[in-house]
Amino acid sequence: MSSNVKDCHHHGCKHKKLLRKILTFVLIASLLILITILIIWAILRPTKPTFILQDVTVYAFNASTPNLLTSNFQVTITSRNPNDQIGIYYDKLDFYATYHGQQVTLRTGIPPTFQGSNEVNVWSPFIYGTDVPIAPFNSILLNQEQSSGGVTLLIMADGRVRWKVGSFTSGRYHLYVRCPAFISFGSRSTGIIVSENVVKYQISTRCSVSA
Repeated sequence: MSSNVKDCHHHGCKHKKLLRKILTFVLIASLLILITILIIWAILRPTKPTFILQDVTVYAFNASTPNLLTSNFQVTITSRNPNDQIGIYYDKLDFYATYHGQQVTLRTGIPPTFQGSNEVNVWSPFIYGTDVPIAPFNSILLNQEQSSGGVTLLIMADGRVRWKVGSFTSGRYHLYVRCPAFISFGSRSTGIIVSENVVKYQISTRCSVSA
């Protein structure tokens, strides 16, 4: 009986030692993988994508009603991934327009997409808003600028991205894009008439990007 107890105790110790070795191996392997990923990440140093606002087509822009704005734009924006060995997942990307810090259109999202290294994507979303409330001081300023011949808007993109390095994919990062767009009116308009009441403006402006 005593021999059996000792034998069970002996096998129990061997099992614990084996389990301890397996856990140690898993921890060391995980640590080495993590260190390798961090080294690769540090060497490659992901660069933020570049955005260019190519053009803005204006279908509607009506600020005649005090403190309200109705607008409808189609914007063409290109995005380039400048990284050689890093891909970008755009999990979410919403476009909208602002005027002096106030959002004046609804948000328009694009479908989630993956952008490979050095790839260029082109998006042409419609952004619009009907009778959007405008702060009184912005409404006055907007009418003054429009009467003077031009209004400067910011075409914004707000989203979440992930970086892909080999088989490793990072967590989500916030992406914030600002693209200035000057819209001219009346005799000073520099736009191209596409059809009745539809004018296209060539912008070709590089946007500021923060992540």
